[in-house]
Amino acid sequence: MGGLMREAVLWDALDDSDVRCKLCNFRCLIKDGTTGRCQVRRNEGGKLYSLNYYSICASAVDPIEKKPLFQFQPGSRSFSVAAPGCNFACDFCQNWQISQLPRLRESFGGSSQSPAELIQAALDHRCASIAYTYTEPTIFMEYCADCGRLARQKGLANVFVSNGFMTIEALEYVSDFLDAINVDLKAFSNDFYREHCKASLEPVLESLRYIARQTDIWLEVTTLVIPGLNDSEQELQQIAEFVAGELGPEVPWHVSRFRPDYQVTDIESTPVKTMMQAYELGRQAGLHYVYVGNMPGVGRESTICHECGQMLIERIGYQIGQFNILNGACPGCGTKVAGRGLQPIQF
Repeated sequence: MGGLMREAVLWDALDDSDVRCKLCNFRCLIKDGTTGRCQVRRNEGGKLYSLNYYSICASAVDPIEKKPLFQFQPGSRSFSVAAPGCNFACDFCQNWQISQLPRLRESFGGSSQSPAELIQAALDHRCASIAYTYTEPTIFMEYCADCGRLARQKGLANVFVSNGFMTIEALEYVSDFLDAINVDLKAFSNDFYREHCKASLEPVLESLRYIARQTDIWLEVTTLVIPGLNDSEQELQQIAEFVAGELGPEVPWHVSRFRPDYQVTDIESTPVKTMMQAYELGRQAGLHYVYVGNMPGVGRESTICHECGQMLIERIGYQIGQFNILNGACPGCGTKVAGRGLQPIQF
């Protein structure tokens, strides 16, 4: 599998040429000549290597709102990049063609793009950040780190879109270059994670707590609401209360509408009523910022002052309309608006 290999980060050498990967919470014990669960980190002769550093499979210029990050450099462009693979195996994945590629095939394509080339492309397209997204950035950490540190030197921010299953060691490792992260909190049931993602819930909660309490990384959370799987009032309320109570009421929560994909094609798209219920549950839990995604036109994408109700950032899809934040605060009542880079972007 793969072509050129790059020595990996965050692993320990063990006896008998075994290695222990410390990148995500599976903490795979990898025998010589084999790969970990993600299929893109391989033990060769007692050393762990990344197989996807030279296999960039997607890149595009996106609005930062597409990540979704609504209160980090709103209105800006982000140069998005991905390498194939994921440590999860979600049966509803919307990017399964690239995230599951190493599991579906014995080899995977992509092309080599040096960090310097990537950063220059971002600058040429007048982007404000690099987004490591589409697949799981944790499993192409070596490339993220090399690009991220160079991006910082060039005045660009770095953002992850992640399933949140990384270890605390990995979060410490990214602390010198990562500026923002959107974490998918896919459900509040370990059974859901085990059955539909082949993973577990608690490590995600642990990572979220660590990001919110121990780092300066701007955090937003997304939940894809899937009918019959994670859309009960009780479960949505549990997620909302966890975000508000343990991460903080200023952490934005995005509830995103499900559409059938990959192996889950027998479930209809999430009803509008369910999405609006999730929105209301978030507000009732005390969250200052709740957004409804994948459902343009319902009027729940804009940033509203949680104190006086004034429109702060008007959004129509991924487009910014009104922008009414003055010196980081609501111009109506003076309440501070949580976020980073909250000023109009000039291209």
